[in-house]
Amino acid sequence: MKVKVRHIVLSLLAVSVIAPIFLYTDTVGTFFDPYSPRLDFLDDVAALTLSGDTGHLHVVPLETSTTLKEPCGILDSDHSASSFRNETTEHKSTRVLSAAIEELQPQFNNPITRANESQLLAISLEEQRTQLSGKMNQKDHSANESDIMIEAADAQVRRLKDLLIRAKVYISLPAIKNNPHATRELRGRIKEVSRALGDAAKDSDLPRNAFDKLKAMEQSLEKCKHNQIKCDALVKRLRAMLHSTEELLRVHRKKTAFLQQLTSKTLPKGLHCLPLRLTTEYFTLNSSEQNVLDQEKLEDPRLYHYALFSDNILAAAAVVNSTLSHAKHPSNHVFHIVTDRLNYAAMRMWFVRNSPGKVTIQVQNIEEFTWLNSSYSPVLKQLGSASVSDYHFRAHQVHSDSNLKFRNPKYLSILNHLRFYLPEIFPKLNKVLFLDDDVVVQKDLSDLWSLDLKGNVNGAVETCGEGFHRFDRYLNFSNPLISKNFNRHACGWAYGMNIFDLAEWRRQNITDVYHRWQKLNHGRQLWKLGTLPPGLVTFWKRTHPLDRSWHVLGLGYNPNVNQREIEQAAVIHYNGNLKPWLDIGIPKYRNYWAKYVDYGNIYLRDCNINQ
Repeated sequence: MKVKVRHIVLSLLAVSVIAPIFLYTDTVGTFFDPYSPRLDFLDDVAALTLSGDTGHLHVVPLETSTTLKEPCGILDSDHSASSFRNETTEHKSTRVLSAAIEELQPQFNNPITRANESQLLAISLEEQRTQLSGKMNQKDHSANESDIMIEAADAQVRRLKDLLIRAKVYISLPAIKNNPHATRELRGRIKEVSRALGDAAKDSDLPRNAFDKLKAMEQSLEKCKHNQIKCDALVKRLRAMLHSTEELLRVHRKKTAFLQQLTSKTLPKGLHCLPLRLTTEYFTLNSSEQNVLDQEKLEDPRLYHYALFSDNILAAAAVVNSTLSHAKHPSNHVFHIVTDRLNYAAMRMWFVRNSPGKVTIQVQNIEEFTWLNSSYSPVLKQLGSASVSDYHFRAHQVHSDSNLKFRNPKYLSILNHLRFYLPEIFPKLNKVLFLDDDVVVQKDLSDLWSLDLKGNVNGAVETCGEGFHRFDRYLNFSNPLISKNFNRHACGWAYGMNIFDLAEWRRQNITDVYHRWQKLNHGRQLWKLGTLPPGLVTFWKRTHPLDRSWHVLGLGYNPNVNQREIEQAAVIHYNGNLKPWLDIGIPKYRNYWAKYVDYGNIYLRDCNINQ
């Protein structure tokens, strides 16, 4: 009986004491096995900040860790968004782990079941961490999708166009041509995509089935890749397409240049109406109203005299208005306007009805200069020659010449060449300021008359900031007459605002110098038609450079003129085809000119001329 009782006691001891010890030992061994993956996870847990007292975790020794800080505001410059999301994820995971451990801490008081509970905790926390990571990844994926949604508004349109180009290249290759099925399929896809693309400029213009067409085209092109397409054939075809496109672009550019030149020289309807309206009224005036000039001022060398040669009434009015708006003493300024016979009455009528204050404005008819004839002026003889007429007006030559600039009809007008006869036009004046009709004056110009030109005849702003504004741009240096007498790298200068010393002009006999070079240029062997090339040779070593702020150019062709230079300039010049009174003028420069035009004027309103 005693033996049976002893066996029962030993059995109970084995079950209640020894078995748990083995179980405990096996579990702890598993946790402290250096190759166990759970140890890595517990190390991660130990590195995290846990709220509450961490002394309850007696099973696994924990390292002391500092408090986890909040994510700082300085993010990595290259991966700022992803870094911030990762830091936020870890911070949230820390708080979840801390809360889970606090809930499970009472269960760790039993030293026998502590290891088993730790395993369950590890698994539970791993699952929670995985779920959190999955949610954050899902948010990241949503963010990426939103980024993709904010793509260029024409992304699909450009993709469709690219696929069309690829399809057209593929269908021209021998490997595809020899496969009727592939050729038929590609042609069908090209028609579908072209129909879907239409004239769409952005993705919202595409039909609903455009995306399906895109996918179908991609699949067809993918099939074509397996038809043993040779790369060299593909490269040759692409090169041929590139060459063809470049040639087409060249042709379009040439047509654009020609049409722009044509537009710039075509008289708008309003500017055609204005002289007709003014001329009609001019001949209704009596003689006393027609002659209101102070003759003494016209020849007084102490006053500020301007020379303006133009057949454009509106442009001439803007020059006069802008000049007098900034003049300190407007009554001391005298304008000498020379125009042609067709616009003489209209120009006179405009300034009779719109005389700006006490200023003196003289309007002359070029026909009154009887001394200016072909026997005296070589340029008049050249302009009347048959070769010059053919050069300007034969259509096939116009299209074949790349230098349309030199075919400008203004070069046929003697008004453009009057600048070389200033001493003859103003025999009693010592200094004259020459202005083009496409300029706007923004400051008082009186100081130019007191400027010392240091014995030179012409005061002008140089334009050699760019290489193409040097002498070799305008003159033919292959001709020995040019190469021996001039420096091809010499700095050019600009017409448009020039102060001329007429006394020095007469002393150096500049007009004869001009005539000599014009005779040598017979047949345009030295330069093309124009006034700047003969001006460069005539005033060679006789030009005084002015400060650049006196005259800023380029507003008639260059949309990138420095804004600060424009604001500080005394005179701004709309040289080029894009004049401010034309619809093709550069919009951002138009107001500098338009503010000196009275669009409320009765004549302008009658001719429907508005801003």
